[in-house]
Amino acid sequence: MPGPLDGIKVLDLTRLAPGPFCTMILADLGAEVTRVEEPGPPGGRRAQQAGKAGVKLPAGGFGSSPFNALNRNKKSIGLNLKSPVGKQVFIRMAQRADVVVEEFRPGVAKRLGIDYETLSGRNAKLIYCSVTGYGQNGPYRDFTGHDLNYIGTAGVLSILGRKGEPPTIPHNLLADYAGGGMHGAIGVLAAVIARYSTGRGQYVDISMLDGTIALLAQSFSTFFATGKAPVRGETMLDGAIPNYNLYRTSDDKYVTIASLEPWFFANLCKALEREDLIEHEFNPDKREEIGNFLTQTFRTKTRDEWFDFLSQRDVCVGRMLEFGEVASDPQVKARGMVVELDGPDGRKIPQVGVSVKLSATPGEIRSLAPALGQHTDEILAALGYTPETIAQWRADGAIR
Repeated sequence: MPGPLDGIKVLDLTRLAPGPFCTMILADLGAEVTRVEEPGPPGGRRAQQAGKAGVKLPAGGFGSSPFNALNRNKKSIGLNLKSPVGKQVFIRMAQRADVVVEEFRPGVAKRLGIDYETLSGRNAKLIYCSVTGYGQNGPYRDFTGHDLNYIGTAGVLSILGRKGEPPTIPHNLLADYAGGGMHGAIGVLAAVIARYSTGRGQYVDISMLDGTIALLAQSFSTFFATGKAPVRGETMLDGAIPNYNLYRTSDDKYVTIASLEPWFFANLCKALEREDLIEHEFNPDKREEIGNFLTQTFRTKTRDEWFDFLSQRDVCVGRMLEFGEVASDPQVKARGMVVELDGPDGRKIPQVGVSVKLSATPGEIRSLAPALGQHTDEILAALGYTPETIAQWRADGAIR
């Protein structure tokens, strides 16, 4: 069954988390995504970094691993964009494409001769998405950075963690995947819809800083209205209150309690036979007493015993699962959020499932991550190049 983006052709120039996540979303929804990869083993700073770390990277890196969900449902062409041949081939591909996604530093695509202005002059319907840390303008435009830098600048880092402790670093989920990759996919999809009305493509400028600030829309709305900034460890949503917190259980695991609304807090108190605490949910003088009670109580049973008990009593309870437990969780299994595909050597390869559930045109994992250059001959032949030309270019190192 074709997906909702069936027929949309995407050229993927990205390498690190936000870009591949953006194009993974598009590919899962049916777009034909082609990764344009540098031929040969890692060179320059990539090779130097790997050497210092004592890591021997394969020619395709982890990106070529069938376990890498970010590159599933994609094709791969090995193309040296710094060579005249590589540039020529890419421009021809872009003339037939709907979308280009890149995450070069600002100005790099222009130096390579594959920027939006150049390509849109040959394909007016082209949608060109650039995912960068700070965007294409502003005083930080040319600064380097990673997730931690962007969430720090956005204000997110200042509100993560416990009171009186340093901020908690939340992996690279916020700026890279949500602020950059997911917003990139949203931007591309919006531009595709707009093209039906205008008949033209457009430039999509995605900044991971911008996307992260957007995630704080509600928090900033409150701040702008009241002038009061949230303080780390002192709000209802970061562990300052006992009824929105996590608790260690008798098996040294954790349950999560999120009974914010009065009726859910009442259900919690009734289940734990402390109805006298119901009226004190918002009493700051009682928070320590309630917290101590919950801490001591949850140490009397295992995590799963508490989950089974409280989930049947309309309490907002959950289990803090370790990574190795997630795939076997019954809700995760029921929603198809971890699936297995047949690998190239016959092994079963687990993958995170498609999160967007569509009733008529569902997304699908059609193929695992390709090897570098796996589809080069197929793609070049479709562009009209002869086997002799392809063989010569491969010998010259322009393609792989």
